[in-house]
Amino acid sequence: MSTESVQDRKLKYDAMRAELLDAETELKLAYAWRDNKDKAALDRLITAYMRLAISMAAKFKRYGAPMNDLIQEAGLGLMKAADKFDPDRGLRFSTYAVWWIRASIQDYVMRNWSAVRTGSTTSQKALFFNMRRVRARLEREITEDGDVVNREELYRLISAEIGVPVRDVAMMDGRLSSSDFSLNAMQAHDEDGREWIELIEDNGLRADQHFEIEHDLAQLREWIMVALDVLTEREQLIVSARRLSPTPRTLESLGNELGLSKERVRQLEVVAFSKMRASLEAQSPEVEIFLQ
Repeated sequence: MSTESVQDRKLKYDAMRAELLDAETELKLAYAWRDNKDKAALDRLITAYMRLAISMAAKFKRYGAPMNDLIQEAGLGLMKAADKFDPDRGLRFSTYAVWWIRASIQDYVMRNWSAVRTGSTTSQKALFFNMRRVRARLEREITEDGDVVNREELYRLISAEIGVPVRDVAMMDGRLSSSDFSLNAMQAHDEDGREWIELIEDNGLRADQHFEIEHDLAQLREWIMVALDVLTEREQLIVSARRLSPTPRTLESLGNELGLSKERVRQLEVVAFSKMRASLEAQSPEVEIFLQ
């Protein structure tokens, strides 16, 4: 017997031994938790209705999830229900908890059913858990009447019955009828044993393009260094701080450092760029756009 099976049996056994709460006791426990955060009351309330959570979790075993995980998610839903339950509304806790338990389990199933997220909207949930059943019944009714099943018409009927858009029906049908495919799987009939991922086009730069870019950048840096040599020390400081720094400085901060007004710094910057432009045009006219 597997470890998981033993755990399942123990959980079910403990849940079946839990007390059955009458409405009055349930209400007192709910008030104690809501008003006083009485953890003992919460534990008693959760334990009493764990059998309900386990029962609901068992209904989702057909989706392939481990029973232990389903029970855990059901328990989380039960705890959320207890945390949000308002005893003043006159509703039995079990009735309220059902919705939270089911929602928690459904979210878990949809998250783990496929590597590609199936969806989490109300429409997608309704389709995921009801589409196959509704589709099978509609197809049976159509064929019994001697008609041919038309996909578009079938989508329209499913849409009307479940109350979701037709486009959502078509999308979910595609997801449910396909399975995850590993890009590392070997291509069939390929003698070289290549994987499917090898067929995906690489949108990155080719090696020759990388080389060209690095070469052009190196050339540009050389031209800029030559152009900077024609500037005075103060002009070099302004150009470097204003245009060659990852965090450009303001005219005001440079003016404070050099003892100049912002306007005077701006004028020196213009003069410096004019000198650099002339130098760059002399070296290579096409890089003049760098200073624009």
